[in-house]
Amino acid sequence: MSGESVMMIDDGVLCKQFPADESKTNGHLLLVNDHNKYRSMWIRACSSLWMLGFFLLVIYLGHLYVLALVVIIQIFMARELFNLLRKAHEDKHLPGFRLLNWHFYFTAMLFVYGRILSHRLVNTVTSDKIFYRLVSRLIKYQMVICYFSYIAGFMWFILTLKKKMYKYQFGQFAWTHMILIVVFTQSAFTVANIFEGIFWFLLPASLIAVNDVAAYFFGFFFGKTPLIKISPKKTWEGFIGASVATTISAFVDLSTGWLHCDPGPLFKPEYYPLLPWLPWTEIAILPVQWHALWLGLFASIIAPFGGFFASGFKRAFKIKMVMAVFAYIYHQSFVVPQDYTVETIMSEILSSLTLEEQQILYMKLGQILQERMFGRD
Repeated sequence: MSGESVMMIDDGVLCKQFPADESKTNGHLLLVNDHNKYRSMWIRACSSLWMLGFFLLVIYLGHLYVLALVVIIQIFMARELFNLLRKAHEDKHLPGFRLLNWHFYFTAMLFVYGRILSHRLVNTVTSDKIFYRLVSRLIKYQMVICYFSYIAGFMWFILTLKKKMYKYQFGQFAWTHMILIVVFTQSAFTVANIFEGIFWFLLPASLIAVNDVAAYFFGFFFGKTPLIKISPKKTWEGFIGASVATTISAFVDLSTGWLHCDPGPLFKPEYYPLLPWLPWTEIAILPVQWHALWLGLFASIIAPFGGFFASGFKRAFKIKMVMAVFAYIYHQSFVVPQDYTVETIMSEILSSLTLEEQQILYMKLGQILQERMFGRD
């Protein structure tokens, strides 16, 4: 009987059993019934405004600062994950063992980012020829450097093995490699999105923010039905409301941009005729809005499960990077032209080659064309 106490006999003793509070889930009060919810909302709003201001400042500074922000967040993620299975008692008997984790971490960072970043990054950082050559050599031989760095770390690990500590040490070794896979798989796609165009970094990040904020407010005012046990305060009302709000935001927000520059084909409006009985004859839609719609659907339906996973994993990740992977795969599959065109080749030449290399290419192309022209004559 819901809402009523029940009399039961337990070992000959008459007991009174009270029903569980239906407004609670796993001992957690839903936001809609929480008396301190407005104070919590004020704290969240203030902290969000500070973070938003800092994020906009980083965006204003440019690609390299955005990349630096991603790397810093990634380092804090790895640090928290390294500490999850670490035991202070065992670490006392293994001096320097923590440094080994970070050795593998920075080796993986050089390997992953060295394959993503090209000469255009060096051109962006400096015009100094000596520094340019140094970094170019580092990029050229980064595979060899990473390989021997990993081998050095492996030998370091073998030399630190101690009796009665094998299980703990090999557990930490496996845990370190799992962290590297999880962290770098996600963040590498984020960095790749930044250099595909900062728009492809901002759009997924903003959609996740919109989804989180919308889910919070819909759950705040209307949340009654718990969604999932590992996140007790998540509700179906918040999930559905956020899904609708995120999808609409993804499509509509791009039509109200305040930045103006020479737009590419994706950002030039296309006009679609409307039905005759409507007061408007046509509507202007940017092609990128259709792509944003798919990203919005993913951010509203699939990406929240990354947050649920983080909750179940002791909330270790603190950031939903699953969206970055989808954004990169979607961009490469449906946005980037699959066939080579003059525009794509020219873009690759201008971004990847130095001015001297472009001049050499120009001279060689001129020679080839001259030979072909004389051959026809």
